This record gives sequence, C-alpha cells and structure tokens, in this order.
Amino acid sequence: MSFERTELAIPGCYEITPPRHVDARGSFVKLFHHDIFAGQGLETDYREEYYTVSEQGVIRGLHFQVPPADHVKLVCCLEGRVLDALVDLRVGSPSYGRHVLLTLTPEKANCAYIPAGIAHGFCALSPKTIMLYKVSTVYSPEHDRGILWNSVGIPWPVEQPVISQRDADFPPLAQFQSPFSYAP
Repeated sequence: MSFERTELAIPGCYEITPPRHVDARGSFVKLFHHDIFAGQGLETDYREEYYTVSEQGVIRGLHFQVPPADHVKLVCCLEGRVLDALVDLRVGSPSYGRHVLLTLTPEKANCAYIPAGIAHGFCALSPKTIMLYKVSTVYSPEHDRGILWNSVGIPWPVEQPVISQRDADFPPLAQFQSPFSYAP
C-alpha cells in the first residue's frame, strides 16, 4: 500500500494521494493509515472528524484555530470538486502570507495535509460538494479564527460567491496579528 506525498509550495503542506482501488462495484479508498503517516513524520493523533456539504459557488474560509487549540488538518473531497486554498500564517516562514491552491476530487482521492498555522478554505466547484476533515484538536469556539477570504490574492473562480456572514467579517490578512511561528 502506498500513499503518494507531494510537498506543496508552503513548507509542511502536502498533497497526499492514497491508494484507490476500483472494480465493477465502484471504488475503495483508505484515507489514513497510522503507521504510514507516522513513518513519514505526519500527524497521526486526530481528535475530531466532520464534514461539510456545500452548493456550487460557496466559499468557506479562510479558517484556523489559534494556540493552544491550533491543529493539523487532513481534508478531502468525498463528492463533487473543490478548489482548496492554504495560506501560510507562520511568522518567519519563507512563504508567510502566500497561498497555494489544489483541486480535490473523489476521483483522484487526493487530500490536503495542513499543519498548524495555515489558514484553510475552499470553493465548491460542483452542484453538491462534500468535504471531510480530520483535525488533531477538538473544535474550540474561543480559539476559532479566520482571515478574510479575498484578502490574500487567491484567484477564486466565482464572481459572486456564497459566503457566511462570519467569513465576511474576518479581518484581512494585513490586519491579522499572527500568533504562529515557523519552525523548519
């Protein structure tokens, strides 16, 4: 069994493509394997798992939790197709303030591995999109934060996105005082 791991332009962020088995019945995907992740130095202690359902044109994000409740995320698209966005918020990082984008689909079965200190968001590109999240800490409302979805130069592929009021009220990156530090 092999998990393909590709480092993205933000240090510590990876696109992970697990093995996908297809036959006449459909497909089988193992998204996580403790020993393989541990052997690659990736997080293996996930405390919570949840999913979102979004309609085409929805943008969610850019979300994260601050210390001491910051967390690693492993996200994948179970139905539909998304443009996934990661933004480096770690002071001292060579990619601080920059973003990377990747398309997640169930056909490819690829995942985004997102370390603490990285904001995450996505745009739903299909009429119905289901995203699965594994996170290394439990949701903490008092540590839940975000930066404004359109403040970092991401070329979102929708002109009139559907955005929650909460996401619309986040501060732009330029006004965010980051509590995260980069440690190579």
